[in-house]
Amino acid sequence: MAKHIRLKHLHRDKSPIVPGASPGTLDLKPVAKPPAINVISYALDRCEERTLSAPADIPPFLCKPGVTWIDVAGPCDEKTLRELAALFDIHPLTLEDIAHSPQRPKADLYDHYHFILARMVMLKAADDMEAAQLSIILGKNYVLTLHDEPDCLDPVRQRVRRSGGMHRRSGAAYLAYSILDTIVDHYFPVLERYGEFLEELEMQTVTNPSPRTFMQLHTAKRELLDLRRVIFPQRDTVNQLIRDDSPLIPQEVRIFLRDCYDHAVQVMDIVETYREITSGLHDVYLSAIANRTNEIMKVLTIISTIFIPLTFLAGLYGMNFDTNASPWNMPELKSPYGYVGLLLFMLLTGCSLVGYFWHKGWIFAADRESNQ
Repeated sequence: MAKHIRLKHLHRDKSPIVPGASPGTLDLKPVAKPPAINVISYALDRCEERTLSAPADIPPFLCKPGVTWIDVAGPCDEKTLRELAALFDIHPLTLEDIAHSPQRPKADLYDHYHFILARMVMLKAADDMEAAQLSIILGKNYVLTLHDEPDCLDPVRQRVRRSGGMHRRSGAAYLAYSILDTIVDHYFPVLERYGEFLEELEMQTVTNPSPRTFMQLHTAKRELLDLRRVIFPQRDTVNQLIRDDSPLIPQEVRIFLRDCYDHAVQVMDIVETYREITSGLHDVYLSAIANRTNEIMKVLTIISTIFIPLTFLAGLYGMNFDTNASPWNMPELKSPYGYVGLLLFMLLTGCSLVGYFWHKGWIFAADRESNQ
């Protein structure tokens, strides 16, 4: 039996937005502990990492030459978001999108920064996945990321720490590209697990379809639809970054973004293929159940057909009529061999019907084909 994979969505704030609220309204629940603020400040010849206690400790790193990556991990309270907004001059609409997740992936260009929303999907175990929102604010010499824990950005951190790497020689736009590319690349192992799961479901659907198999197919179809809803706008987001005439994204980074766009298109094609496979397996399941029902009904019909004449004979000779005084005597009623003769006749009738059904191919058809 295939073990179903689960897609768990991590939300920064599960409280609904109040209808009619003014733009930029923040309606956040209190958090148990403040988020972790990790800063990586790097240039060609240096890389410095710090864990800060408050947003007020960030400005000294922004004054240093090179690129500063501020990573805010964990649910934010309103005070922290307001401090970050004042520090980076973040628009209220951007704050609203950051605070109330999940949002549709998108890219918005403001006067002095580029706001990018993406969705991370991480494979945590063989049957467990997590999806979370990642907010990226791209400035001239900094990248601010906000997300729930955990994340999938460790490969980017390792490349930033590597001396002489591409990140050390590039600006903030290349770091934002690397984050987006890592997010898109993490969809591939997730989809690979889905492919293995669908292969197992295909074997079950063909060999031993059951209600559990049907429920797994239905759940997989719904979760693939959820993935499509995430990947489709994310692909458009990368395409928008390529086409937008933003001074924050130089031409040499747009070349890398085109490669990221190709990966997003490939992921989208895989999701569409798996959705078609799931729909096909759904039809195969219904056909298999219908065929099984037909086989059962065929066997029951054949058994009933065989016993119809036998029941007729048994009922005919079971009638309590005295035929001695009648010219219409029941055959062999008084014969000492009548009972045995009737049983043999009934056996011959049953065997004749079985042979006729076999000759027509209504029963034992698979055995006949295997012997040929």
